[in-house]
Amino acid sequence: MSIPLRRMREDLEVVVERDPAVRSRGEALLAPHLPALWLHRIASGLYARGHRVTARVLSLVGRFLSGGVDIHPGARVGRRLFIDHGAAVVIGEDAVIGDDVTLYHQVTLGALGWWRDRRRAPGERRHPTLGDRVVVGANASVLGPVRVGDDSMVGAHSLVTSDVPAGSRVWAAKSQVQQKDRPVVVPQGTTGVTTTDVTRKRSA
Repeated sequence: MSIPLRRMREDLEVVVERDPAVRSRGEALLAPHLPALWLHRIASGLYARGHRVTARVLSLVGRFLSGGVDIHPGARVGRRLFIDHGAAVVIGEDAVIGDDVTLYHQVTLGALGWWRDRRRAPGERRHPTLGDRVVVGANASVLGPVRVGDDSMVGAHSLVTSDVPAGSRVWAAKSQVQQKDRPVVVPQGTTGVTTTDVTRKRSA
């Protein structure tokens, strides 16, 4: 089982296209996420054929070589996936990723917790589905069997636990600047928990 050379060339071209710090295919070969992505393609085929242990071993090797890109061999990954920086990215077992998706570092495509998953019916999905051309910013988490529609953007530090319509933007609350010589006033009844807003992308 091998990876077609044309797919590997395509992956290198994506790195050159989306990473401003990379200027050639030779330099693109050093992109940290590529070992995890390429080994995942082999592991995924083995996993589908029932060779679960071998597939998990390949996944662990890919995670080690990539500096922390953890792609479960059961996940379905589309073409031209780009993972910027390739650090501490987690993609769960039945996650589905469309074509031309970009993930930044520390993105989690995970479940809502084993205590919930144990109550799900056999075969029920636990992980997200990302449509085509979705961008997920640094340290964002998309959790549960939700769908992020095509051409959507999930901003850095966002938490997504419900479906996002195609062409939407999800933003985490911005930090507030407090001047040093002024006391911090916290309104009664509030907590430090922030929420995200989902807004429709305005047409050009």
